[in-house]
Amino acid sequence: MHAASPAKAFKAFALITLGSLIYALTFNWFFQPNELAFGGFTGAAQVIHFLIPAFPVGILTLVMNIPLFIVGVRKMGWKMLVASLCAMAVSSLLLDLVGSLWTFEPMEPLLACLYGGALQGLSLGLMLLVDATTGGTELLARLLKFRFRHLSIGRLCLMIDLVVIFLYALVFRSVHNALYGIIALTISSKVMDMVIYGSASAKMAYIISSRPDAICRRLLDMGLGVTTLTGQGAYTGAEKRVILCAFKRNQIASIKAVVMEEDPQSFLIVCEAHEILGEGFGEYSPDSL
Repeated sequence: MHAASPAKAFKAFALITLGSLIYALTFNWFFQPNELAFGGFTGAAQVIHFLIPAFPVGILTLVMNIPLFIVGVRKMGWKMLVASLCAMAVSSLLLDLVGSLWTFEPMEPLLACLYGGALQGLSLGLMLLVDATTGGTELLARLLKFRFRHLSIGRLCLMIDLVVIFLYALVFRSVHNALYGIIALTISSKVMDMVIYGSASAKMAYIISSRPDAICRRLLDMGLGVTTLTGQGAYTGAEKRVILCAFKRNQIASIKAVVMEEDPQSFLIVCEAHEILGEGFGEYSPDSL
């Protein structure tokens, strides 16, 4: 267990660095030159600074993050604090470094919000995979997840950022940039959810066949968990055995082949399973995303 700790720490730092680099590139390439509303605590600090110029944006952002980090440590422990402080430091350094090395020209705003939103969601999702955030919206969403477990982390971020962008549009009277920012945030939340929950998603098959025992044996030989349900045909009234099987995405071709080989007349339904907990899949954790 202890031998794996350095490897896990290196993996976490690598994901934080990669996520921070993408985050910095996204801001300097797509958001900054096109003056798109970025949302988050930075956007909120910009609004407060505009109303009260005596308060610098950087100081405001830091002050707003302090109570969140205190609550975060109580909820998630010191691991979250160390990872997030690392993410904040690396992303801040890379923001300035990328901005000083390259000067990106403005582009079509629609392209900026589409690609910027996708890369922003990717960068934040990578960091959240190792319980790290850049602070602000992501950390607040991570804490709200304890209260609103039915909402995804991406949707919580979107809801928070929409409030900030509304204030941005109201104060700066920049409706067009705010609307583009909403598009970027919507895309960002979708991509973030794909990164965080995508690895946990799988597929589920319902198989109705006249040869359920043969199919079950083949599926069990593949190492899959199989459950049989009792059903009844509505038209004939005949009893049916329905095979229920959860599997990973890369196994779908093998399962189709098994079913068709054993019973070409079988009825196969394959559907998406957003998250599966149990042997061979994920494990439940009270503080999971």
